[in-house]
Amino acid sequence: MGTPNDHRASRVRGALMGVHCGDSLGATFEFKPWSQMIRQYPTGLREIIGGGTLKWPAGHATDDTDLTRAVLLSYLDYEEFKQTGSAQDFNIAKAAAEHALKWNEGNWPGRKKGSRPIDIGSTTRIGLQQFRKTRDPAKSGVGNGSAGNGSLMRCIPSGLFASPERRQEESIAISAFTHNDPRCTIACAAYNEIVAALVDGKTPLEAVQIGKGVAHDLKCAEVTDAITEGETIPLAKIAREGPKGTTVSVSGYVLNSLKLAIAAVLDMRSFEDVLVDVVRIGGDSDTNGTIAGGLLGARDGIEKIPERWLGKLQFRTEFEDVAMRILKLQKESE
Repeated sequence: MGTPNDHRASRVRGALMGVHCGDSLGATFEFKPWSQMIRQYPTGLREIIGGGTLKWPAGHATDDTDLTRAVLLSYLDYEEFKQTGSAQDFNIAKAAAEHALKWNEGNWPGRKKGSRPIDIGSTTRIGLQQFRKTRDPAKSGVGNGSAGNGSLMRCIPSGLFASPERRQEESIAISAFTHNDPRCTIACAAYNEIVAALVDGKTPLEAVQIGKGVAHDLKCAEVTDAITEGETIPLAKIAREGPKGTTVSVSGYVLNSLKLAIAAVLDMRSFEDVLVDVVRIGGDSDTNGTIAGGLLGARDGIEKIPERWLGKLQFRTEFEDVAMRILKLQKESE
């Protein structure tokens, strides 16, 4: 019994808020090139203002945070199911897919009931359509050849709440109900080991080595190489001068997003400065911000995230409440 450790609680909440901040900050610039952004904001956008191509309200969740919420709620479902004593029957990937399906079909906060999301990736859409038919998360995902970042952007609750024994398996399964390419599934597994290591107090360098070891052990050289490349990316320089002529791409390819997130967590400037630079590189700015923001929040804790950003987030209160509820239930079941 007792309350969750303050250090752990801070980093867990920071990771979830980091996802949401990166998403909401980056939504303003989604699909826009660095060259356009640098003219508007020479030192980067430092406020969550919404807008963008899809005209988001300031602080509103896009599909990145919404689908993180779907996975987060599945971990709450699991912890509450454990109270009945029959957790062995609980399928965490199926629970996450069911919540994602509700999102896709219009049973979601902040949206008119029955309305469809205004932003959804094609691989996610196909996977959820298949899951709706089969109700089997192992048979719904798109396999080799489709390696977008749509599962990496939502996967962080596994890094925060899965047991060490199940974390890799659950990361892979939760990716696979939409993104079943090994570049995606193993990127999620490696990312979540980095998250867990940061929450446990490992240094960013130590955490990244742990993640790279997981990618190596799971025999995905492409993920291993992406992490290695991320270790060498001069994030501040690229944000200042642009990605042209570098190996950095801001497309929605999963390994591009992973590289940027690794570069971000190893950049020991403030949470704000690093996340602003990730976003101002352009392209898939909301998802790149989401993935990097999760690692930065796990590294720094919620206290290092600007309050002026936190105050605008659509799901701030719910995410913090759910996180603390999960941590409390886990503590009670130890």
